[in-house]
Amino acid sequence: MKHTLLSNLCLIIGFNCLFLALGACGGRGGAKAPVAASSLTVTVTQAVSRQVERQVVASGSVAAWQEASLGVELTGIRVARVLVEVGAQVRAGQVLVELDKRTLEVQARQSDASLAQARASFDLARAQASRGESLRDQNLISKSNYDELLANLAKTKAQVDSAEGERDASRLRLGFATLRAPDAGIISGRFVQPGQIVASGVELIRLISRGRLEWRAEVSEADLPRIKIGALVQLSTTNGENIMGRIRAVSPSLDFQRRTALIYVDLPQPGSFRAGMFAEGRLAVGSANVLLIPRESVVFRDGYPYVFVLGQAGRVAQRRIEVGMAQANNIEVRAGLQPSDKLVVRGAGFLGDGDIVKVVVGSGI
Repeated sequence: MKHTLLSNLCLIIGFNCLFLALGACGGRGGAKAPVAASSLTVTVTQAVSRQVERQVVASGSVAAWQEASLGVELTGIRVARVLVEVGAQVRAGQVLVELDKRTLEVQARQSDASLAQARASFDLARAQASRGESLRDQNLISKSNYDELLANLAKTKAQVDSAEGERDASRLRLGFATLRAPDAGIISGRFVQPGQIVASGVELIRLISRGRLEWRAEVSEADLPRIKIGALVQLSTTNGENIMGRIRAVSPSLDFQRRTALIYVDLPQPGSFRAGMFAEGRLAVGSANVLLIPRESVVFRDGYPYVFVLGQAGRVAQRRIEVGMAQANNIEVRAGLQPSDKLVVRGAGFLGDGDIVKVVVGSGI
């Protein structure tokens, strides 16, 4: 029994060895099937040279050209009326706030009465001095008496001057009780209510002079030499409205840390802009001949722009470039590409350096 089992086991092992040997011989004799290289279908184009208007893109805020903080020069007076609301358009000299004038009017009348009294005393002293001069010439009064008449005349003249000054001061205080617009414009803030007790120097009304707004933005040190006063600027609002402005001034100094300078752009027709709004602007800085390529051909990797240039046998090479301004569906190339280079457009985002591609006709720029 043991002999039979041993014989069967040896027979099975022998067959297995035979099958393995035949399989090995068959493998060495057959030809291995070639693996076909996969390729991505792409379109290619070349950079074109065009004369374009150069622009500098900057961001900034809309602000009032001049914003006046208005108050009164009186303390302890009650507000009688506030005649404007935020957003109201006012003309120069228009009354904005009126204070309770009763106390000030009484003081003004008192000063008028004091002035009248001083003038009456002066007129009397002048008449006495005139008579004293005639009597002195006739030796009817002593010189000392005449000197007293002259001294009284001088004293009453000083009293008149003092009373006139007090009269003018009281009228000035009475005028301060009415707050008027120093210029035409738009009310941008109201910080006072009727019945409020005011204090000198406290802001009551804020006024945007002439309703005039401007856009203030920071530009880099590198772009600053190309920016000229009077150049046009196109601003874009959040609702898609385009507002045109013109550069009024450029800051003569730069921020030491950020290396930027402020520009001031007048907005004659501000449209929907409001003071404090943020906006992006495009500054026209002249024309130049530049290389343009489709935006679709630029791939950003690790924060840098790249293109894929077509080489021999359909193999592409990844090349880093320096880009400039964008224009519609194209973008400027400042460095890293030659006009004769063929670069991948459609499909560039799926490629790697050294890939083999299949080229079809592209649309170009």
